Amino acid sequence: MAIRIKKDGTEQSGLVDDNVVQPFRLEKSNVRGRMVRLGSVLAQMMEQHKYPPPVTALLSEVAALGMLLAGMLKYEGIFTLQIKAEGPIRLLVADVTSSGDVRAYAGFDDAAVKKAAKRKKDTAHNYYHLLGKKGYMAFTVDQGSVDDRYQGIVELKGASIVDAVQHYFTQSEQIKTSFRLAIHPQDGQWRAGAIMIQQLPDEEAGKGATELSIEDWTRAVMLLSTCTDGEILSPVLGTADVLYRLFHEDGVRIYSPTHVHFKCRCSREKVVSILRTIPRRELEEVCEKDGKVSITCEFCSEKFDFTKSQLNDVYEEDRK
Repeated sequence: MAIRIKKDGTEQSGLVDDNVVQPFRLEKSNVRGRMVRLGSVLAQMMEQHKYPPPVTALLSEVAALGMLLAGMLKYEGIFTLQIKAEGPIRLLVADVTSSGDVRAYAGFDDAAVKKAAKRKKDTAHNYYHLLGKKGYMAFTVDQGSVDDRYQGIVELKGASIVDAVQHYFTQSEQIKTSFRLAIHPQDGQWRAGAIMIQQLPDEEAGKGATELSIEDWTRAVMLLSTCTDGEILSPVLGTADVLYRLFHEDGVRIYSPTHVHFKCRCSREKVVSILRTIPRRELEEVCEKDGKVSITCEFCSEKFDFTKSQLNDVYEEDRK
């Protein structure tokens, strides 16, 4: 189902779409796009860890961009956006299931983050420098089997995570793509929003772009650049309203949104499977020292404890 947004606004909804991926298309040009907004779901993810602000800011960007990129794919499984770097923040991960479940976590040196953040003044919550000078970004689609797995990797480039994603599309996908991203803490909780537009292939011109399509793309990018952080993050302005404000002159068509949720896939059964890959003697030594073996999920911080007798059950079951 698609909703056509009229110039008089008669079909605009009074409800604000939060925690949502909103696809759309510009009817007068070969441009498609998606808008993502994360509110309470982002707060849920961050509350699991109590990350310092620089880490929360960058992880919020990765979560929002992960939702955007997952929305452009047709898949049944898990899409993962991962950044590995050599700076104080060494790892940022967000994964999204095809049903709209999202989770995220970060790996970092707390003392080094605080020290590096003090040396360089924060500009609009851009802590990209904390990733260091070397790193890479990986895009992975996992549909459950080796044959259905795809991964794209690109070096971290530019002055922001958005620049790095833009570099990937320029280098690997060769699809004209433009982004507008905003993050900010509001009322004690972080919010994130992003819009991505892409130029679809011009069917009439074959592989080449016509002069008209180039003009359409340039215009769409210009309009996107006028969108303010306040509009992207607004808790009272719906995604349809934002898109109408930006693109109504070009006939924006809004499609059915996907609502997203924070949900971790960890379980005791999965932890047991991991434990069985570790030599039993190593785990017994930990048990003798600490009285138990504890495994904490990096995504949701849930803790799984195993006593010595429970470890016996783990290895007994493995032999059956």
